[in-house]
Amino acid sequence: MPRRERENTLPSFIAALEAGAQGIELDVHATADGVVVVHHDPVTRAGVEIVATRWTDLNPVDGAPEGVAPIPTLASVCDVVGQRAELFVEIKGEGIEEAVTATLAGRSGTYAIHSFDHATIGRLARAHVPYRLGLLFGDSVDDAVERMAEYGATDAWPHRSLIDRPLVERIQRSGGRVIAWTVNSVSDARRLADSGVDGICTDDVTLLDALDS
Repeated sequence: MPRRERENTLPSFIAALEAGAQGIELDVHATADGVVVVHHDPVTRAGVEIVATRWTDLNPVDGAPEGVAPIPTLASVCDVVGQRAELFVEIKGEGIEEAVTATLAGRSGTYAIHSFDHATIGRLARAHVPYRLGLLFGDSVDDAVERMAEYGATDAWPHRSLIDRPLVERIQRSGGRVIAWTVNSVSDARRLADSGVDGICTDDVTLLDALDS
């Protein structure tokens, strides 16, 4: 819950769960030795390139500076979330889909994978992975249903500004889910809920409490 804790950290995910989140969304890269880690950008705030750095060097044994949560592994987040919420994994690193699915394999929980890199999702679909797959859309959704069919996706992740009821109905008729990102105002959340979306991704889960009032 980035409005309370630093994004993509265990304290942030725990805060979201405690606030009643039904889903947790995160971003992943992989280190030089193949450890899948949870971080938004390919480079840390300290300027360290994740893909070129071993896990033990990314998070030294002496820990992060006081008050700063260390970068978690995807495996550690899976352990924390368990079956308390669906875990939505956005693949950001290039060519790491096999490492991601290997991390999820055999774990107890409900997982889904999505990406702006639609080719990555296509490769996962052709590999018949046992997870829902999603495409992120940032600019246009004119061909969303067609692209979902082309790449084997069952979830659509459009930017909130692209969503209206006809789009939602079109995707849902094709058997897909629509999850809006990133929604941080009550007015946007209410409009999207009224349009029938299946999920709302937000930086503050408590914001959605207003939809019940």
